[in-house]
Amino acid sequence: MKLARDGLPTIGGLAFMVIGGGLMSPWISVILAFPMMLAIWFYRDPERTPEATAGWVSPADGKVVEIEEVDHEYTGKATKIGIFMNGLDVHVNRFPTSGRVEYVKYVPGKKWFAIAPKASEINERFYVGAKSEEGRFLLVQIAGILARRIVCRVNKGDTLDRGQRYGMIKLGSKVDVYLPPSVVPVVKIDSRVVAGETVIGVVKK
Repeated sequence: MKLARDGLPTIGGLAFMVIGGGLMSPWISVILAFPMMLAIWFYRDPERTPEATAGWVSPADGKVVEIEEVDHEYTGKATKIGIFMNGLDVHVNRFPTSGRVEYVKYVPGKKWFAIAPKASEINERFYVGAKSEEGRFLLVQIAGILARRIVCRVNKGDTLDRGQRYGMIKLGSKVDVYLPPSVVPVVKIDSRVVAGETVIGVVKK
């Protein structure tokens, strides 16, 4: 199983403790093996292949909890799709379409329940805006009540492909994606989506 590199230090530390505990008592090793297995599960990073049909793919695993019209300084008018990730979802985030990064902004904030609509406005979050063939779009990684770190690995000027990894959020959290006016959502509230695979929007014909 492929693991997210952000989890390797944690997993490595736990593995060292398991080995060290085993030298003192097999039971200590067994007890410490549980958090190590949980860490391995949480930091899993499976390969994903976008659906063959044309369209914008989900930036995160999870459940759609919001679909609404918004206005942002980078995108202008857009359709926001909010995706909530629980502790069991894969937390690696991916680009919904090919684009060139033009906007990067970190905003400190609270760690309120990520599933709440107000989390998009008051929680710690990281914005990544990019320009695609269909227009500007925005990705917002939002920390939840259990989240301890937002990881974003792109900078202005970077070009990413559809479905390419760009970061992750550690523990329960949320990702908002702002679609340009030319892209129509094809998911509904409570839809389950898979990062890098599930099509969430298509270009108007």
